[in-house]
Amino acid sequence: MLKKTPLAAAILALSLSSSFAYAQTASSDPSNDQNTTLKTVVVTATRTATTENDTLSSVTVITRDDIERLQPTSLVDLLTGLPGVSIAQTGGIGGQTSIYMRGTNADHTLLLIDGVRIGSVSTGLPALEQVPVEAIDRIEIVRGPRASLYGSDAIGGVIQIFTRHGQPNGGIAPSVSVTGGSHGYINSQAGVSGGDSHLWYNASLGGEYTSGIPSCRMGAAELGVACFVDDPRDDAYRNWNGFANFGYRWDNGTELVFDWLRSKSNVEYAGSPYSGDDAVEEQYVAGTRLTFTPIDIWKVTLSAGQSRDDYDTTYQGVYYGEYFPRMGTGYFDSRRNQASWQNDITLAPGQLLTVGADYEQEHIFSDTAFEQTTRGDAGAFAQYQGTFGQNEVQLSARHDHNDQFGNHNTGDASWGYHFDQGLVLSASYGTAFHAPTFDDLYYPAFGGVPTSNPDLKPETSRSAEIGLTQQQDNWNWGLNAYQTRISNLIELNEEFVPENVSRALIRGVEGQFGFNLDGWRVQNYLTWLQPKDDGNDGDYGKILPRRARQTARIDVDRSFGKFGVGATFFAADARYDDAANAYRMGGYATTDLRASYNFAPDWRVEARLANVFDKNYETAYYYNQLGRTWYLTLRFTPTIH
Repeated sequence: MLKKTPLAAAILALSLSSSFAYAQTASSDPSNDQNTTLKTVVVTATRTATTENDTLSSVTVITRDDIERLQPTSLVDLLTGLPGVSIAQTGGIGGQTSIYMRGTNADHTLLLIDGVRIGSVSTGLPALEQVPVEAIDRIEIVRGPRASLYGSDAIGGVIQIFTRHGQPNGGIAPSVSVTGGSHGYINSQAGVSGGDSHLWYNASLGGEYTSGIPSCRMGAAELGVACFVDDPRDDAYRNWNGFANFGYRWDNGTELVFDWLRSKSNVEYAGSPYSGDDAVEEQYVAGTRLTFTPIDIWKVTLSAGQSRDDYDTTYQGVYYGEYFPRMGTGYFDSRRNQASWQNDITLAPGQLLTVGADYEQEHIFSDTAFEQTTRGDAGAFAQYQGTFGQNEVQLSARHDHNDQFGNHNTGDASWGYHFDQGLVLSASYGTAFHAPTFDDLYYPAFGGVPTSNPDLKPETSRSAEIGLTQQQDNWNWGLNAYQTRISNLIELNEEFVPENVSRALIRGVEGQFGFNLDGWRVQNYLTWLQPKDDGNDGDYGKILPRRARQTARIDVDRSFGKFGVGATFFAADARYDDAANAYRMGGYATTDLRASYNFAPDWRVEARLANVFDKNYETAYYYNQLGRTWYLTLRFTPTIH
């Protein structure tokens, strides 16, 4: 229960005003005179195109319209406060960002970009802060285990980002946007898209800069926390990005798609010769996909892709890898090569069987001499989706063979009952696992003392969930309750060597509710979480680090002809930065305001004031967050007729 504090009052007020949250964008069917709502289609939950009600999963979808309405500067702005999502960031824009989905660890959420897995094979963490918002067309967030379809890492859930694509509508459309704001912020993007009845394409280039804020609070050196140094200087952030895609669809339905994204950033931070104070990080994702139908009941998808995460550090402009080996500066470059073969077979109306195989190879290139620099994983999976009257069943299983830890099996079973008026009751049970990272397994000894453990086992989980949702034309709501047990959690022992020594027990409730009324659009979100250490150690019963136990968010928007206004209210409970719960970060609440004006055809000006009341807060101990900031955007997006 929440204690009677100002934060608790804020969260309670939010939850009472609209108990739960919903994050689906409604659209109208132009072919229907009654203007009924088209159902949102989700791909990530089942690896097949499924309506949101039929996924039997807790899902949030963010569309391009949502992104332009909310006017975010980063993924943090989009994801903060969504059901089951807790975020920690070390500093302002460009600071390292971690997502704790449903109370699981930061490396227990799988991140995909256009179907390609991304993230460092050294640390196991994806660089969320390096993904440019202007490149995003759509985000699908699926909460709960999905290892039976995707393999390692999907304990807490899967986030898939789809980049912007051209439209096969017979025209060419350029687009330009320029944003300026606080702390010397500037962001510009220019692109072109189009296509004809068979072809579509899109290409864009952009850049982002901010003079930033000091990433670390003063006093960190004396306390020996956070960045361990005191540096009052602002830490700048620079980013250069480009993305492109190409697609072609033949008359027989065969489709070939190519996607490419590159984002290169320079991040300054408070540091030392041991950790550096300046990092250059590059994200690269490329993939291709061929889809065809040999016979009416059989759809084949062949895909291949590569992602890279290159990370180089220096200290005061000098490369220190040669002089300070094993001390953190230098370079850590990751490569992930992957391929997939998926077959969707319609057994009968309402009966779909999906079988396939995935292969992934991981490489690391570094001035640190890892004991192993490559490993592979081969996985085979099968999924059955069946509808029997008002009952729906989903069963999936997967077998993975990894070069390092051998064989691992996962599975998932879901059932749903569709009542009248769009009401759905669902229940599910699933298992998942997370493979140890290269740092955990292969990092070389320091001074003859081991710093890794090649005998580590995968972390494993068991999750059970029950949900109730309802979707109508102008309002929607959902409520999901779940429990997750994680075993073989990897932690550092007294000698700072990773071991499978701990367990966790996580319970949570997520709600969502949204409606459209008299031109007002309201979306509401609420999370209650109990993420506890369940191991046989001194931290038993303690709250897992950096997870907020209660969060609430409300988005309110209204259009008045050419004008649009909106606000986002967010509140979070206190959290701890360490396993022993010694470092407490207080709860907080923020308010963002936004407005837009379409002053001419295809032209729009947007304004956003974030953290209106200049709230001082932390999501990672002793790391600063942005105070009150403003942003002004000019956008040119012509409409093709």
